[in-house]
Amino acid sequence: MELIRGLHNLRDQHRGCVATIGNFDGVHLGHHRVLEQVREKAAALGLPSVAIVFEPQPREFFEGPKAPPRLTRFRDKFELIRDHGIDRVFCLHFNQSLRSLTAEQFIDRLLLSGLAVKYFVVGDDFRFGCDRAGDFELLQRYGNSHDFTVVNTRTHLIDDERVSSTRIRQTLAEHRFELARRLLGRPYRVSGKVIHGRKLGRQLGLPTANISLQRKRLAFDGVYIVDALTEDGQRLAGVANVGVRPTVNGDHPLLEVHLLDYQGRLYGQRLQVEFLAHVRPEQKFDGVEALKQQILDDIAFARNWRESRG
Repeated sequence: MELIRGLHNLRDQHRGCVATIGNFDGVHLGHHRVLEQVREKAAALGLPSVAIVFEPQPREFFEGPKAPPRLTRFRDKFELIRDHGIDRVFCLHFNQSLRSLTAEQFIDRLLLSGLAVKYFVVGDDFRFGCDRAGDFELLQRYGNSHDFTVVNTRTHLIDDERVSSTRIRQTLAEHRFELARRLLGRPYRVSGKVIHGRKLGRQLGLPTANISLQRKRLAFDGVYIVDALTEDGQRLAGVANVGVRPTVNGDHPLLEVHLLDYQGRLYGQRLQVEFLAHVRPEQKFDGVEALKQQILDDIAFARNWRESRG
């Protein structure tokens, strides 16, 4: 799959396509239906399929740290869209210049001059352009006058409720990981490279694989029972802490995973961490010895939890 970053990287060969647009945060089952719709129509018309995404996501641009936490990093999003057979991801840098485009300029520069879209799949509640002035009706008017088709996305319901990134964030905040799996169509995972940390866990005899969240918070924090998937395909049982580590005066979000009965080195590897169950909230202890005892209790709890489920 091809990644195109920015309008300035569009070339003649990128003109003429079937496209959709959105944040695609989580690439959940609702997104799956949209991507299937795009892929099927592109195959029928003999055109490439394109997913248009934003980086940063618009609410991150407008709200900064107050924006909702992401479900997926850009790399994971790209790979998940690729796995659904889409030919190209067109990533627009969401900045003041893009934010200032009128709805008409957005259509002219992006959909007409840039991509020459022939078939556009979009939600009927999609808003775009400066002050969100553009809507589905405007897109349809442009489509009728510029020879491209605009259609609604297919809404996907589970338990009579629309699947959405907002719903999944709430589900994760409530630690309902089985429901999150149903909404996503896969287990909820966080991935990243294992980095060097303070090595406090090693000093305590409880080494951890540290994964930087790049100052991005998750939809939850606390201690969790997890599985970790390595680059060579191993699935390792573990206990993870998500948070800022108040006992040791941490100041930014970090994912720390203690792998049960594992002795290898993982520095530099990309690890996927799959969340299975909540153990307890993150908390501040009186000192590292109290912290160590709690970690040992967490590990014992995790072992018992696994044994009870075979």
